[in-house]
Amino acid sequence: MKLIVGLGNPEERYRETRHNIGFRIVDMLADELQVKINKAEAHSLTGRCITSHGKLLLAKPQTYMNDSGRAVRALVDYYRIALPDLLIIYDDLDLPPGRLRVRARGSAAGHNGMRSIIHYLGTDSFARLRFGIGAVPAGWAGADYVLSKFADAECALVETACRNAVDAVMEWAAYGIDKVMAKVNARRPESQDPPSVSAEPGSANSAGGSTDAAGRSSAQHS
Repeated sequence: MKLIVGLGNPEERYRETRHNIGFRIVDMLADELQVKINKAEAHSLTGRCITSHGKLLLAKPQTYMNDSGRAVRALVDYYRIALPDLLIIYDDLDLPPGRLRVRARGSAAGHNGMRSIIHYLGTDSFARLRFGIGAVPAGWAGADYVLSKFADAECALVETACRNAVDAVMEWAAYGIDKVMAKVNARRPESQDPPSVSAEPGSANSAGGSTDAAGRSSAQHS
């Protein structure tokens, strides 16, 4: 069985925020596979299916971003998931909006959800799909930005990128990490100049929330 985990925050007010892009991609994947993600277990909501490439377990941790590792470890232990069969999907400030990157291992790079997962698993040797949400604009606090919604001008780009991400996840499930890395990481970005963020901090496009929900430290690493 392969475990695909999208990171995010469980409350409705966070549903369309940048920080919940992992949830959004897993939901789109579930729609494509006709799977309902509605089983509460291991601090997560999960859904299972059987594809031509084997069994898949889709999961959305319900622990809030900063404690994502508790849910991931519980799922890995309960289902006896081998680390090569684990994929984490999450937002990344270091990539332009909609840019995708796939890696077989690596540091948390300032993402507190990933830091929690690495801590609970005791290793960074697991696959991850990073989804660019763009750098924090001038005048914004990092937490306000990641908990804001995408600007209207970004929505078409983000929707296309989410569908590309779903395709990448399915290719990972079918062919493994090396092939999907070669394909996704070599893809030419659609735009070198992504749309700018128009909403102001604290506006209607910002969900607001706690530090646990924000899941970002001030330090970023490449």
